[in-house]
Amino acid sequence: MPTSMPTDTPGAPGDGTDSEACAYTAYEDGEAPEEYPKTGAGATGAEADVWAALYEVEDPEMPVSVVDLGLIYDVSVDEDSGLCEVEMTLTYTGCPARDMILNDVRCAAETAPGVDRADVRLRYTPGWTVAMVTDAGREALREFGLSV
Repeated sequence: MPTSMPTDTPGAPGDGTDSEACAYTAYEDGEAPEEYPKTGAGATGAEADVWAALYEVEDPEMPVSVVDLGLIYDVSVDEDSGLCEVEMTLTYTGCPARDMILNDVRCAAETAPGVDRADVRLRYTPGWTVAMVTDAGREALREFGLSV
């Protein structure tokens, strides 16, 4: 179990949320909340551009975008200030590629027209499950050799 989780991270011990950290990925079936996976469908303007950029960010261990893995929970852009906020999760809280993925997501969001700065926040609620992988993500995982 991670012992140095940032205190501003939702799901961190003592933050009042109901999620708990784990040190492994449990590739078990689960039920995704009805609104997940979020794919950016219906987004317009700068938010649509950010979603398109996030589709280009792949998990460092497999050729599947972070969007198709169901890791992106929300994207919002304040078009007046140029500030983009991305809320996302990881497949498990102890992900060794955490900093790399967060940086890749931030950099991708900042390539979108109208975005001057992006902040990326981790959330662990709801907890990620394989059920959050999109159909395209499932196909990409199968082509990679993983059964889902």
